[in-house]
Amino acid sequence: MKIAVTHDNGEVFQHFGHTEEFKVYHVEDGVVTDTELVGSNGSGHGALAELLSNHAVDVLICGGIGGGAQAALTEHGIELCAGASGSADEAVKAYLRGELINTGANCTHHEEGHSCSDHEGHQCGGCHAGSKIEGKNVGKTCRTHYRGTFNDGSQFDSSYDRGEPLEFVCGAGMMIKGFDQAVADMEVGETVQIHLMPSEAYGEPDPSAILTVALSQMPGAENLNVGDQVYLQNTYGQTFPVKVTDKNEETITFDANHEMAGKELNFTIELVEVLD
Repeated sequence: MKIAVTHDNGEVFQHFGHTEEFKVYHVEDGVVTDTELVGSNGSGHGALAELLSNHAVDVLICGGIGGGAQAALTEHGIELCAGASGSADEAVKAYLRGELINTGANCTHHEEGHSCSDHEGHQCGGCHAGSKIEGKNVGKTCRTHYRGTFNDGSQFDSSYDRGEPLEFVCGAGMMIKGFDQAVADMEVGETVQIHLMPSEAYGEPDPSAILTVALSQMPGAENLNVGDQVYLQNTYGQTFPVKVTDKNEETITFDANHEMAGKELNFTIELVEVLD
């Protein structure tokens, strides 16, 4: 498997059509075994897709991208994960953990030279939208304590309870958009409280993420029950969590939406440490 990232000085370059080079990661069994830099030679959208195809690239990770480029990648059978930002290496790690999800086309400008980083976009799972996260902590490893609650005050998660701060690279798409944005300009020792709408967190539920499969095609599925949470595997060998929502004598239905999809979330965030 090969993953290409639009690349500029170690970061995810934010405009697919103007990238001057790709960093290509060779992956075996979910682990990066080698990397190489591939020049774009100033190619346009269609030619860039062909270039990636000629290098046997399976997945493209990028920042901003238009609909035409997305279509060209689809034509060449290349999976797209748009909306990433920050460290290219960390973005690939997040993808391999199943935390980077495609925002799709997030740039509607067609004029040459226009930057996609100015566009607002929809946040999905762990992968940022077209709007670029900016701040002094972006690209740095941050360690935070946090407490997450629903609007009724009930707690759904807390690093304080685990006794260990959460460590992530700010702006790399490892965290939900609203969390990343809050940390981007925080000072070490500072504590903030934020309220996130679904578009800043895990998005709205996606009907296409509900999968109904014949029991005959999934050996062992006959032993599952409604409410069970299991892991499925996609064509790239990545596992992802699903919940059994329906089952009859012939089929079983899984919901791959994040359990927090559609929910408003509240966080208390304390920035413990920033590592350059």
